[in-house]
Amino acid sequence: MTVATETFRPDQEHRSVERALDQLITIQGDWAQFKLIQQGCGQSSNVRLSYFNGTIEILMPARSHEIFSHIIGQLLTFFLAYQGISFFALGTADQEQDGIAAAQPDQSYCIGKLKPIPDLSIEVVFTSGGTSKLQRYKALRVPEVWFWEDGTLTLYHLQENGYDRIEQSQLEGLKNLDLAVFKRHIMMAETDLGEAVRSFTTYILQNS
Repeated sequence: MTVATETFRPDQEHRSVERALDQLITIQGDWAQFKLIQQGCGQSSNVRLSYFNGTIEILMPARSHEIFSHIIGQLLTFFLAYQGISFFALGTADQEQDGIAAAQPDQSYCIGKLKPIPDLSIEVVFTSGGTSKLQRYKALRVPEVWFWEDGTLTLYHLQENGYDRIEQSQLEGLKNLDLAVFKRHIMMAETDLGEAVRSFTTYILQNS
């Protein structure tokens, strides 16, 4: 078993304590080894596990990672609720295709009804590039994947041959989400979540 460790180290200048470090451990192993690690981690809330193509990833998200994950989940949940769309917010719930792939996204949603694999998975990226994870999500057949990285939100929708980058969500209930407004409120919420929620709610009501 081969182990490689990658630690995200942002530019130290002008960084506050909130910019703690994500830690990512990468292990070369098979599905059986992944399930043993998964069993050992139990219900730990500060670990994200994933598997694809003989690679096991163990991510320990830092405070800033968790803050953005929470912000995105809060705002998106408000938006879906005010659209009158039936949905299930699954958070970091396990997504698995036995023996093939597994993931724990930062946020995930089923639209309309509860499904084994959600319609949307969202990843907050502070370590390695987000798009490298698309093959894993393709194996899981997740219809849409969003990545939040460095203040940018990128969306991918699953087609027959893989994911296409899109400018607007193709999912029911999210087609009308103005991404520029959404991104602006994510950044606002980094300093004042309450104000961002109030402002975003006002925007939703005015545009419903």
